[in-house]
Amino acid sequence: MEKIPEFIANHLFLFSLFLGLSALLLWNIFGNVATGILPLSPPEMTRIMNHEQGVVLDIRKNEDFKAGHIINSVNIPENEIAKKKGAWTKYANQPVILYCSNGTVSPKVARTMRQEGMEKLYYLKGGLTSWRQANLPVTS
Repeated sequence: MEKIPEFIANHLFLFSLFLGLSALLLWNIFGNVATGILPLSPPEMTRIMNHEQGVVLDIRKNEDFKAGHIINSVNIPENEIAKKKGAWTKYANQPVILYCSNGTVSPKVARTMRQEGMEKLYYLKGGLTSWRQANLPVTS
């Protein structure tokens, strides 16, 4: 234990790198929770859809949406979110759940929507892939 300060002094670059990577890892894990955007599993998403009248936004491309999507979801592609603000701001009083193909794009879009004033924002962790893996219905 007494050798830790000596190690840090001798390997300042490695220790700084360790601290930086640890901070990035923690931000990656807890960053969306800190901003009020929560990840949902497929069963949690189903509960919010059914019991809280949650609105589901599919942010994938139109072609992907037509190939298969979650029942009753609304398609607003990621690149059109800013242009079609009126299409999603009407859901400001309802929980809004975003999903993409694999869950990597929807948190970013949710942060953008949060900055525009949306309050109850969620995203499907793992995207449509996790929905399909849970054997939940998809329609085309």
